[in-house]
Amino acid sequence: MEKNQNSSNCHKKNDDYRTTESEKNSLHKSIQSVVKFEKICQIVTTMSLSRQSRKWLLLGVVILGLCYFVLHSRGGEVSGNSSSKNCPECSNSIVKNNNASGKIISSRKTINIAPDGTVYEYDRNSPIIFIGGVPRSGTTLMRAMLDAHPEVRCGEETRVVPRILQMKSKWMKSEKESMRLEEAGITGDVLDSAVSAFILEVVARHGEASPRLCNKDPFTLKSGTYLKQLFPKSKFLFMVRDGRATVHSIITRKVTITGFDLKSYKQSLTKWNAAISAMNDQCTELGSDHCLNVYYEQLVLHPRKWLTKILKFLELDWNEDVMHHEKQINKAHGISLSKVERSSDQVVKPVNIEALAKWVGIIPDDVVEDMANIAPMLEKMGYDPNGNPPNYGTPDEEVVKNTNEIKAHKDDWEKQGEIVKSNSKKKVAAG
Repeated sequence: MEKNQNSSNCHKKNDDYRTTESEKNSLHKSIQSVVKFEKICQIVTTMSLSRQSRKWLLLGVVILGLCYFVLHSRGGEVSGNSSSKNCPECSNSIVKNNNASGKIISSRKTINIAPDGTVYEYDRNSPIIFIGGVPRSGTTLMRAMLDAHPEVRCGEETRVVPRILQMKSKWMKSEKESMRLEEAGITGDVLDSAVSAFILEVVARHGEASPRLCNKDPFTLKSGTYLKQLFPKSKFLFMVRDGRATVHSIITRKVTITGFDLKSYKQSLTKWNAAISAMNDQCTELGSDHCLNVYYEQLVLHPRKWLTKILKFLELDWNEDVMHHEKQINKAHGISLSKVERSSDQVVKPVNIEALAKWVGIIPDDVVEDMANIAPMLEKMGYDPNGNPPNYGTPDEEVVKNTNEIKAHKDDWEKQGEIVKSNSKKKVAAG
């Protein structure tokens, strides 16, 4: 009902530029005001006052009338502007995309209302943050840290965003499908407009409203350059982690990823190598102004240093809350976690180094010996393929303190993780 009311307030014109309802109402009110003004003048002229008194009274009425018309005119303008803001979904904005062609594109706006009643409006020029990387590379921790910032909302993985991007990519790669789309009048611009509207609606509306939107769907980074084409002011965080640790986590936590064989370290490392290579290429093409490599090991070893760097890259002010994301987990208007995401029970804890080298001594010897050939991207991304165990660096004092506290109260933290995994936002009917 609210949407319909807002839509009726929008100032629109049809192809013939006929007068809108709001303009008719304004004209009608003006005519009524003139009639009232004439009646007042008639009353004044018939009053039994002296000639001089009637002159001054009539002059006063004229001045008041002029003031009324001025105020009424400005009020109409403000009302018109307010109506337009209240119904951004019923009007398109024109956005100049920062691509090579400099084309003018139509961008549909979407809105979301924050718990405090603040209305936030988003479009293709909104500076959306995209967090990507191979799954189990710290993407959930990164989004939880940003979710703790009062200006940002990331939320859970949507899963549909990378799928719609993959679908669009397949259409474009298939000559047959591309031809069918072109013949149907569905050009690249039409598809871009539709895909961007879909992504914007999902990202904006699947969680609470916030000044800055953020999306954490790991595989979106495979389409990083295309996403930047859709959202020219977007920024990307490329989460990088030692592939051996990533694959160990994928296999031991049974994270199903298309193409990964959870029974083979060698095959999974090969898949990791291909995935991170594609994402690294995308990040490189995006450039340092739009994509930042965030190394998981360094983030957990030196969170303050790296979060300072990350917030500066995202053009966000420093906020101490990002250092203590665990305090906002599943709190009202805090950080919402999904019970089906494998990392949810881990990010309930403060930043620690428990998971850094869990893979050491687990990977089969033949795979370890041939690691440089199986996963050449390890060395390219700065990791020593022959380091067993690796030397990632020395943790900050506050990280050591967190890790010791977790060890000392292991059962309590495990319970917190179980609570998260048992919580569900889905309302299941009884019986």
